Amino acid sequence: MDPTDELEPLVRQARDAFAQATASAELEDAKARFLGKSGLVTQQLKALANLTPQEKKARGALINRTKEAIEAALAARREGLAGAELDAQLRAEALDVTLPGRKRGAGGVHPISLAQERIEAIFGSMGFDVADGPEIESDWYSFAALNNPENHPARSMQDTFYVDLKDSEGRWLNLRPHTSPMQIRYARAHARRYEGVAHMPDIRVIAPGRTYRVDSDATHSPMFHQVEGLWVGGSVSFRDLKALYLEFIQAFFETAELKLRFRPSYFPFTEPSAEIDVMFESGPLQGKWLEVSGSGQVHPQVIRNMGLDPERYIGFAFGSGIDRLAMLRYGINDLRLFFDGDLRFLSQFR
Repeated sequence: MDPTDELEPLVRQARDAFAQATASAELEDAKARFLGKSGLVTQQLKALANLTPQEKKARGALINRTKEAIEAALAARREGLAGAELDAQLRAEALDVTLPGRKRGAGGVHPISLAQERIEAIFGSMGFDVADGPEIESDWYSFAALNNPENHPARSMQDTFYVDLKDSEGRWLNLRPHTSPMQIRYARAHARRYEGVAHMPDIRVIAPGRTYRVDSDATHSPMFHQVEGLWVGGSVSFRDLKALYLEFIQAFFETAELKLRFRPSYFPFTEPSAEIDVMFESGPLQGKWLEVSGSGQVHPQVIRNMGLDPERYIGFAFGSGIDRLAMLRYGINDLRLFFDGDLRFLSQFR
């Protein structure tokens, strides 16, 4: 890069940060500071919106050269760390052929699966069905049905992966960014089943499963697990949501020594919306408010997309990260441990 470029200090800063990383996890965290969704390079790209077309062209070219230089430095450091880590691993795991053979230990259930099974059992005891559905979804189920029309800014918060297939409307199929499509599918099937019935039973369902978004660091993974809940009926209120989630969270953590806090927020598929925080009154997390879920009253347009009349039916929805709940339950501070496949870590949950 031309040393006269004004963004050269940003490249030097990135190179220094990458050089200071002594492990792959630290390097990925450093990458997020510069190339992540809220990174310094991304901020430069967002600032282009305030420039004239001619200024955008020149500035954009400069930012792209800066990004390429940072990515090159990142790739070089990755290669160097990978070689060093491999050498260290080979030295540490040298095989002594004189040792006697070892028996293969018994397997166990993955901690994420343990958490999901626990969640399903708790909500099952409260009368909720468990819904399942495809992980490759159409644009309508992933976004449009949830009051997220094309080009809506809220879509950027759920940036997902796309596959080389299109739906009937010519739109690319995607890996679902949340399990909300399963709620829509379940509700529409429920509405068809009871079409013409004067008193339709309430819709009470949770939708757990894998979801995908373009994100990766110590607390985010491109693939993660989510559970969403939906309760729709003739007179379901926000009070029911608060009572239900409190009962669930106390059962999940096996303690009544915690508090919930509902903070006003915004989601296109609920109105009003709230973030749910939990604070433990004892233990290592005592006194800290921790975000555990998003929630809200289902938007009338989403009720219509479920095949129901919003003048007759009302309800609430919530979405919680199963990985996040498992981290809090088991005292884990790095999400990546769940997916590294290290038997020393996984064997603790047998």
